[in-house]
Amino acid sequence: MCWASVRPLRGDDAARGPQRRPGAARAVRNDGRRGYDSYPGDLTVHVVCSTLCFGRWPLAEALRRIRLMEFAGADVFIGPHGPHLTPAEVAAAPQKFIHTIRASNTAVATIHIDVGPAEPAAARQQLRATAAVARSCLVPLLTVPAAPRGSDLHAETDRLREWVRLAAAEGIMLAVETHAEQLTAEPAVAAELCRRVPGLGICLDPSHYMLGPHGSVSYEPLLPYVWHVRLRDTALNPPQFQVPVGQGDMEYSRLIAQLQRHRYQRALSVDVRELPECPYPIDVEVRKLKYLLESLV
Repeated sequence: MCWASVRPLRGDDAARGPQRRPGAARAVRNDGRRGYDSYPGDLTVHVVCSTLCFGRWPLAEALRRIRLMEFAGADVFIGPHGPHLTPAEVAAAPQKFIHTIRASNTAVATIHIDVGPAEPAAARQQLRATAAVARSCLVPLLTVPAAPRGSDLHAETDRLREWVRLAAAEGIMLAVETHAEQLTAEPAVAAELCRRVPGLGICLDPSHYMLGPHGSVSYEPLLPYVWHVRLRDTALNPPQFQVPVGQGDMEYSRLIAQLQRHRYQRALSVDVRELPECPYPIDVEVRKLKYLLESLV
């Protein structure tokens, strides 16, 4: 099973439905069977799982658990401190990463790459290597962090323009995540980045807009740009970023209805993380949110 990329919707495109990239072929599994693809009129939304839900395990084991839970795919995390792999490790041995993904027999919906404090040249090399892996494994989308809150918007625009070009050279789309500690903490700034950087999408994490530096804010202006969504339950009073499913204030049905109005057709990612302060079993919460989201889509 694999994910094939479709051209994201912008402006008048929404009325015509999604289009495949020129020359893009229908995805095919390693065993010859057809994989996931989207065509005009197909607004299917799939529920996938972040590998950070199983962050204490190696990547191969995290992917195995995601497959056994029968998710439609995985949302793979690569960060400067792991927990699975670092961008430097991927750049040094991309074939090892490719083998791990293929051997898992788990579709991958997106790869999140955080290069951390790497120098610009090293960061570009790591992004190129990850985009090449994504192409080899039929992963359509990379997501990346934005610059820290307070950074220069013009400099970040230039950086993201270059990164979009690097990803597009491998036929991969790029989306920037929404995060309370990054420039995207303000929905208006996140939308402005998408307007300034052609081909850039949004990876929406609503929790960061519920408990961000500006309080609970509306992210509706971002919905036309959303290419990926990461979810958990979040409480407003008292403020808690992650709580057991059903004990928070996340309005899943409202969010999904909003996305459907914008013809969203990609993935909803379960992103319940095993934090040190968690007094509840993560596996149970992951399953609960999976079943809840599947009942809504």
